[in-house]
Amino acid sequence: MDNGASRKRTGIVGIPPLDVIKKLRRNNALIFDLDEPIVQSSIEAASPFLPSVYCAILRTVMINAVSLDLDEIYIDVGPGKCDSAMHTATILEDSLPRTRIVRTKNQDRIDFGTPICRTRMGLLEKLAAITASVTVPEPHQELAPCPPTAGFWGVPPRDFSLLSLFPETTHVYGWSRCMENKTPDNIELEEHFNPAIPTVFFAQSFCAKTALARHLAGRHPHALYVDCDVSAGSSVKAKIQAFLELSEVFNAAG
Repeated sequence: MDNGASRKRTGIVGIPPLDVIKKLRRNNALIFDLDEPIVQSSIEAASPFLPSVYCAILRTVMINAVSLDLDEIYIDVGPGKCDSAMHTATILEDSLPRTRIVRTKNQDRIDFGTPICRTRMGLLEKLAAITASVTVPEPHQELAPCPPTAGFWGVPPRDFSLLSLFPETTHVYGWSRCMENKTPDNIELEEHFNPAIPTVFFAQSFCAKTALARHLAGRHPHALYVDCDVSAGSSVKAKIQAFLELSEVFNAAG
């Protein structure tokens, strides 16, 4: 039985190009999504490597990378991720001399569709399914779309607990939709939103996408702009909950 000891331990940051994912799957690599909080540690464990003004996602990447004894890390440093990821790649290379750091730029243009973003499903489960799909090169399973009553625009949060506040009829927009479509550098898709439904525009604090989130929220007729750092505190959750309840999205969901 393969216990993983002979498999290459590979970390990924962002969304590697499809060819990279296919190669890793073909080589039976043991893949770790470093954007997710795999290692249970204080976010301050990243402080020797990254300043606190870096977003919680990249600080999480660093904590995972220095703790998991990886053979290699594929990190997207193109426009589908951010400039901070490019600098993080340099820091990883200097900090982990025994780990091969491979810089990629995902500019794939094949649309895989967004059935998860538009189906009836708890938003927490929906974002978990979208993030899990990063390591799967095959087309998505067909899922029936539901009429939306609310929208979530933005990146997958580090703290998924805030997603439990939304109804099952929430549609997903922003970079998370690009993520499911496997085209992280698709700015037209990222900027898309539905003006007919109440929408929360979310970004991690200190992420460059906070500017776009706030800008688009200003263009939307019924929006709430939110950013939070490591975890969603009670004030952030209360703000989202009040917005959704006042928008009567749960009554509309049926």
